[in-house]
Amino acid sequence: MAEYYSSFERKGTRWLLQRITAAFLVIVLAYHFMLLHFVNHAAEITFAGTQARMSQVSYFATMVLFLITATFHGVNGVYNALINQGLDGTQRTVVKWVLVVASVLLIVQGIRVAIAMTTIF
Repeated sequence: MAEYYSSFERKGTRWLLQRITAAFLVIVLAYHFMLLHFVNHAAEITFAGTQARMSQVSYFATMVLFLITATFHGVNGVYNALINQGLDGTQRTVVKWVLVVASVLLIVQGIRVAIAMTTIF
């Protein structure tokens, strides 16, 4: 029988953050689908409507937090999957820093787009 192995230490910080971000993402994704697929149908979504939604501080903050949370959750999951596959040593360090840099770039670009879509700033 195969031995159970996970790079997540149970009750560790990364393990806990992966679960917290998953719960947050389920809630925000449900809100997103309700608002943009059931309340407003795809044909009704316009740039002006997006700009109006993004100009609400609470919506803007939720979407930026959604971006940061989704990025962390995804990258943390990929990193731990690679560790579970046996990634270690120098390769592990290189992959970690490539993922960190990619995450920062993704978040910065996402925030730039979010700011471009708002009239708050």
